Amino acid sequence: MYKILVTGGAGFIGSALCRYIIKETNNEVCVVDKLTYAGNLDSLECIAEDSRYRFECVDICRNEAISSIFSSFQPTTIIHLAAESHVDRSIDGPDDFIQTNIIGTYILLEVARRYFFSLNESRKLAFRFHHVSTDEVYGDLADAQELFKENTPYAPSSPYAASKAASDHLVRAWWRTYGIPTIVTNCSNNYGPYHFPEKLIPLTILNALNNKPIPVYGNGEQIRDWLYVEDHAAALHMVATRARPGNTYNIGGGNERQNIEVVRTICTILDEILPQPNHSYHDQIAFVPDRPGHDQRYAIDARKIKRELGWSPRETFESGIRKTVEWYITHKDTWCRKVLSGPYALERLGLGKGEK
Repeated sequence: MYKILVTGGAGFIGSALCRYIIKETNNEVCVVDKLTYAGNLDSLECIAEDSRYRFECVDICRNEAISSIFSSFQPTTIIHLAAESHVDRSIDGPDDFIQTNIIGTYILLEVARRYFFSLNESRKLAFRFHHVSTDEVYGDLADAQELFKENTPYAPSSPYAASKAASDHLVRAWWRTYGIPTIVTNCSNNYGPYHFPEKLIPLTILNALNNKPIPVYGNGEQIRDWLYVEDHAAALHMVATRARPGNTYNIGGGNERQNIEVVRTICTILDEILPQPNHSYHDQIAFVPDRPGHDQRYAIDARKIKRELGWSPRETFESGIRKTVEWYITHKDTWCRKVLSGPYALERLGLGKGEK
């Protein structure tokens, strides 16, 4: 049995991972999350009463608090997901991204280093520090046939991607310099239930349902590789518990789609299952000016994780996107309404964090 400490465990991918651990394994999980606008304990409600689940509301930049959690929980495995992750927010204000993604990762690594060298030899052999990153560190793919591989040079375009690239380098340096048994994974765009509504797919669904314009950057021809979040959760657990230290794995869904194609697919599904009497959801699509430094194409080569660990995604894009649309329809007036009425709504109204 593993004792897995998940940073950012109340976020979109983190909560999917924690639900997977409790429902599909006999492992214990300790969630560490400071509950910013994108962290939501409602996403963990279905496992909150399980005796193998524990939650700590702590910022990973708080050295003493993180050290205390390591001492009390005694983890065998760290899966580090805590990060600021929205590109638009990083362009508007990069400070939080530097602090959480770089400084926070450094502090977590240092706490893990002290903890690791306090372990006996058998526990050292079992210990893993799994750092979860993004394909955005690789930058843009110019060649239509090219794929991101584990050895693709880094060329981040946004402050978000640059901060994640820096954190990746720190994790690898702690492996090379100190011998901390680290692993890095770089994933493609995730989608699925409990996704925060500012991201493309949930924003499209909810704007469509609320009869609002559906914004599409530029011409909408940017290409992303889409990965269903529950498939990613299974991959993360597999890597953390089976992979050898020092390895990097790219995790992708093998589902390249243009953004405009994703939006139109969602509109078509909604026209089918929840038709409007006087118009199609396609009529709500609105093209808006492109954002600065917008990469044109990401695509993952996931052959290494399939070859070495036997992982492959269960969901096709067609099956996963339909499940996602149906989930948001079902939870529009519960989970979604509650999320959009919390700190995120205050920010949208121009109020600072913590203001009433």
